[in-house]
Amino acid sequence: MQNVKTTEEVALGIRRRVFEHSMRNNGGYLSQACSAAEQLAFLYNEALTLGQPTLPMIPRPFGGVPSADNPDYVTGAGYNGPFEPHFDRLFIAPAHYALVAYAALIEVGRMAPEGLEMFNQDGSSVEMIGAEHSPGMEVHNGTLGIGFSTGAGLAWGRKRKGESGKVCVFMSDGEVQEGQTWEAVQAAAHHGIDNLWAIMDVNRQQCDGAMDSVMEVGDISTKLRDFGAVVVEIDAHDIDAMRQARAEPHEGRPLIILAHSSPTKGMDFLMKRFPRLHYVRFKSAEERDEMNTAIAAELGIAPVDLGGH
Repeated sequence: MQNVKTTEEVALGIRRRVFEHSMRNNGGYLSQACSAAEQLAFLYNEALTLGQPTLPMIPRPFGGVPSADNPDYVTGAGYNGPFEPHFDRLFIAPAHYALVAYAALIEVGRMAPEGLEMFNQDGSSVEMIGAEHSPGMEVHNGTLGIGFSTGAGLAWGRKRKGESGKVCVFMSDGEVQEGQTWEAVQAAAHHGIDNLWAIMDVNRQQCDGAMDSVMEVGDISTKLRDFGAVVVEIDAHDIDAMRQARAEPHEGRPLIILAHSSPTKGMDFLMKRFPRLHYVRFKSAEERDEMNTAIAAELGIAPVDLGGH
């Protein structure tokens, strides 16, 4: 698809859209938009080679799980384009980033804005925690830690078939607390799976607070290199650095970009809640009004009209 907006414009649009949605719905995954907006904007707007979406701009309702009685079941990967040998494939490993991913799809013209109005509604495929039938999702990654191994398996198969398309995994740093992630990195390096790359949102936050307070993971970059990956560390909000990192040679090994991010980037007002940033739900109408005014000013937009909400 042809780029209409710059990647910087897409990133700002993601933050604004997630903010407005969260204000209207009394909460949302605001910090994930802060930390990952540039990363998802970069992937969808320039880094990945994707075809035109194959699914309706306004997502269909959830049609049921795959079964003999549901032969028309499809995953949400159609929003990333068709499965063709020359197109890339994207796995969004942290399923709780779904709201941010949906906003990215809208900003690059792969899903209609009306799709976000279906978010977390009964019978909707636009799930709060993205499932395999949700827009942009190909597999269910609700259990953190399985995304990179899933991507490695697909990349290995594509390489054996001689397909030119690459496999990309968007990850969160909390996934390095899971052993399966390390097994996948080691296996990918051993088998020379170099059509695989990942970008990891290193925001040092997780559901129960700061990562170090839950489980200290040490020097992620050194560990990943020891397990065989080519690793590049960047500022997650520097898109030029992201471009340079993606161009890093990694013949015979997977590439992992560690994108060190701020969970309050563009919404500094959220520091009042630090380190409890995983999901922001307002404790009172006064708190929501205060946040609405402050963050709207930071994002350069008018406060959200909350009349009737």
